[in-house]
Amino acid sequence: MSAVPFSKISTPLNALFATIGLLVVATLTTQGLTGQERLVFELLLAAIWLAYVLQLSGTLLSRRHRLSGGMPALVIDLLAVLVPAAAFLFVGSPDRNLYCAIWLLKPLRDSTFFRLLAKVIANESRNLLGVTSVFGIVLFGAALAGYIIERDVQPDKFGSIPQAMWWAVVTLSTTGYGDEIPQSLAGRVLAGLVMMSGIGIFALWAGILATGFYEEVRRQDFVRNWQLVAAVPLFQKLGSAALIEIVRALRPRIVPAGAVICRKGDIGDQMFFIAEGRVTVATPDHPVELGAGNFFGEMALSGEPRSATVSAATEVALLSLYAVDFQMLPSSSPEIAETIRNTALERRSGPPKA
Repeated sequence: MSAVPFSKISTPLNALFATIGLLVVATLTTQGLTGQERLVFELLLAAIWLAYVLQLSGTLLSRRHRLSGGMPALVIDLLAVLVPAAAFLFVGSPDRNLYCAIWLLKPLRDSTFFRLLAKVIANESRNLLGVTSVFGIVLFGAALAGYIIERDVQPDKFGSIPQAMWWAVVTLSTTGYGDEIPQSLAGRVLAGLVMMSGIGIFALWAGILATGFYEEVRRQDFVRNWQLVAAVPLFQKLGSAALIEIVRALRPRIVPAGAVICRKGDIGDQMFFIAEGRVTVATPDHPVELGAGNFFGEMALSGEPRSATVSAATEVALLSLYAVDFQMLPSSSPEIAETIRNTALERRSGPPKA
């Protein structure tokens, strides 16, 4: 079981190993390396491969590994080990080191971005497919028109639709290599129309993906905020409609242990609800700890200076309520607004109670 800790190689370390390995692969393709230098670089590749073998062993032996969440990481770990091993066994020596390029995938094994990207593509698949269909139609139509217009002028470049397809791809993507240029007036007008169409199509793709990312991130943030808000006892009595309003009004914030959240005497414009962790309130008599479900800083909502310095005793998940949003609570959640006001009055007359 000594290999298990290697399953916890961090993402930055995976990226470092992969970067070193790929730099070595690139170096081995240069001319003029001596046999001894080449041997040193190949041994370095072998050491990285061995580290990945141990990581794979740890992943397989770890009882906490779950197929539902760990399958992508397991597949990447397998490829990182098996592909170079197969190349060493079955590929000739000049090229076998190139197969270590599979390590490009290693920094991605724990990345949440690709899960997010997969969700966005799945959610927007119909729209993306529709724009892709338009791209294909315009591409073939441009190649066909280019062939008809330019086949007699440039038979070597536009002598067939497949030949004209390269010009259509370059023009539609607005790359414009310049290796194939329409000579006739009609061909140049066609090229201008195709370039304008390409700009519009790529803008549609970018817009669909940007909107999809925004909606998915907002959806995930809403779910996370809902879970944090539901963990505060003060909000558990609310109905779903009022809870939605609270979720929209509150702003989540993670504070590391030891950090100062607010200082005595400062003018604040927000109060805080503790979703997870504990904070320490520095009172004149003795420090008071507040845990999950408590709140503090409510006096600042009325414009008063902070009455105490509050710091994070542990890493703490906070929900911030700004004074502007607090003004809307009496209409949507009068009982919460009343509780906050009563607590503020109690704390004015004495030290806060945990």
